[in-house]
Amino acid sequence: MVRWLQDLLMFFFPVHCLVCGKSLNTPDGVLCLGCEYRMPRTGFRDDPENPVSMIFWGRVPVECATSLFRFEKGSAYQVLLHELKYRGNRKTGVYLGRLLGHELKDTSFAGCELIVPVPLHRKKYRERGYNQSELIGRGLSEILDIPLATSVLVRHRQHDSQTTMGRLDRFENVSGNFGISSRSPDISGMRILLVDDVVTTGATLETCCRVLLDQFHCRIFVATVSCA
Repeated sequence: MVRWLQDLLMFFFPVHCLVCGKSLNTPDGVLCLGCEYRMPRTGFRDDPENPVSMIFWGRVPVECATSLFRFEKGSAYQVLLHELKYRGNRKTGVYLGRLLGHELKDTSFAGCELIVPVPLHRKKYRERGYNQSELIGRGLSEILDIPLATSVLVRHRQHDSQTTMGRLDRFENVSGNFGISSRSPDISGMRILLVDDVVTTGATLETCCRVLLDQFHCRIFVATVSCA
């Protein structure tokens, strides 16, 4: 009966691959197998000297950092982040989190004890209706079997657009934006997996790391869906 209802739903509300437009067989589908295979993955996994880890060298002590795929403006895969952040496509976030989770299985990231998503400001959350980093974290949690904690970090204010800013300007723009939630559990000494959708200069993630390290002296791993 469930399969019959699913087929009927797919008949009236077909789902297509976000990249190539090919029809998909499940209502929660996002990419076809071909486009998933051709995704521009970084292959960084837990290489401590990969380019994403190197972003944080000399800035903040991060155990390791990684990204699932390379973000290129104008790329067919740019649509994934656009759907997630601006089109209300929540299942894309969970799907990408699951892909990231499969990528990080059997790596040092899988030994983390808690997944902490970069938070949205409450105003932005009300406008969007969800936090894209939290959705990614949910998918990661499913695959890695690591608890997701959304009450650790809080965003005090929404920063200005950083699109045209350099690294120093971006850091100054987000400095002081984040803090520890009054509802946060004590995560002192734990291995924390900090999650966001994209990393460019690393300013936002660096600020979050500093807040966590100052309060809890924990060990931090960073994972994002894409790097630019």
